[in-house]
Amino acid sequence: MKTRIRNLLEKLSSNYWFIPSVMAVGAIGLSQGLLYLDQIMGQKGLWRGSAFLTTGIEGARSTLATIASSMITVTGVVFSITIVSLSLASQQFGPRLLQHFMRDRGNQIVLGTVTSTFIYCLLVLRTIGASVEGAFVPHGSALVGVMLAVVNIGVLIYFIHHTAEAIQVNNVISRISRDISSAVKRLYPEKRSLVNQPEADPAPRKPLPDDFNGRAAVLCAEGSGYIQAIDPGSLVQLAKENDLIIRLLRRPGHFLVADTPLAEVYPAEAITPELSTAINSQFILGSKRSQEYDLEFLINELVEIATRALSPGINDPFTAIACIDHLSSALCELAKRCEPSAERLDSDDSLRLILHMTGFSEIVDAAFNQIRQNARTHASVTIRLLESLGTIMRFAWNAKQRDAIIRQAIMIERGCRDGLPEAMDAKDVSKRYMSIFKTMRDQRSGESQRGDDSWQ
Repeated sequence: MKTRIRNLLEKLSSNYWFIPSVMAVGAIGLSQGLLYLDQIMGQKGLWRGSAFLTTGIEGARSTLATIASSMITVTGVVFSITIVSLSLASQQFGPRLLQHFMRDRGNQIVLGTVTSTFIYCLLVLRTIGASVEGAFVPHGSALVGVMLAVVNIGVLIYFIHHTAEAIQVNNVISRISRDISSAVKRLYPEKRSLVNQPEADPAPRKPLPDDFNGRAAVLCAEGSGYIQAIDPGSLVQLAKENDLIIRLLRRPGHFLVADTPLAEVYPAEAITPELSTAINSQFILGSKRSQEYDLEFLINELVEIATRALSPGINDPFTAIACIDHLSSALCELAKRCEPSAERLDSDDSLRLILHMTGFSEIVDAAFNQIRQNARTHASVTIRLLESLGTIMRFAWNAKQRDAIIRQAIMIERGCRDGLPEAMDAKDVSKRYMSIFKTMRDQRSGESQRGDDSWQ
């Protein structure tokens, strides 16, 4: 259930209509509440002699009408600027980056503020009586309308500044980097210990039955789309109720095609059409990938900016270098953390579910493969790639992580042999390349020394 709620909140946060709709409902409630207070205060004569009195019926009507017409004009301006910024972002950074602009809470609040003010003024305006003696004049509501107009001037100034800041490439990269850092901490919550780190991955807590491969059946997907989230708690409960072991073959971010393998279920004879549908229902599918449980998707967003910057039509290596710097920071943070166990146990401590996890080597490949392939002729970008790998190597703690880093370094060095005709550039690349192996040797030597000291 938590997974579905988080997925729903993720979808709502990337919609432009949700916050403005909530603020519009709030404006309706505010207008009705203030009008009720105006009626009470008018009946008791509390407005008489007050400094907050408006100029009368015509004054209140003209004030609110002016504010309402101004707000609908400002709404059009805000909408136009938003569309232009989205179009510019799509062309410059890639269409997948639009999700970050759609999720921008500041833009949503600005749009909600101007539309809510328009609705508020419209609802108050309709209650102002005809121009006759003793007609109802909502003095308090009109005063609040004027205050909202002043607030909207500040909101408009903020919006123009915020939009100009939001489309700057360094700010875009930093925002994505923060999202990656949050995802790493959320998906890999446990930090590894700095003492006696194991060279090999830990053994499974509960091994599979010996006849698992022989008795397990492949369960196929019933629908198509990107896996946005998986509800492991519900899958464990289903497996416990039906005495099953489920091994997933897909993870968030994968694209499912109907009637293709989704999971392995043990034992095969326990599978029924109803159970198959129940298991499929725990996979939340959508038309696009979601960043909530898909770290690789966030990595790909930075990679897309870097590869576009390296294209011949743009040729902006500085943007690519900035992306590499933030990717290396994210991978260093990832290397400091323990990979969570893929096994999920039920309340009786029995193995029920094995997840399809994203490993460190897969994240490294996702971060560097496409940039490496497009940076063969860019000496500065190639050098920064190798420097970043050397930095990440300082935090690698087992052979699998080191192998992933060395594999990338070898491909980078091999690819630049033909791409960099200048001998001095090639020499600089070779220097950074060899420093990665030196860092690895120094690190392993330090780990060995710490192990000896702890043994003593």
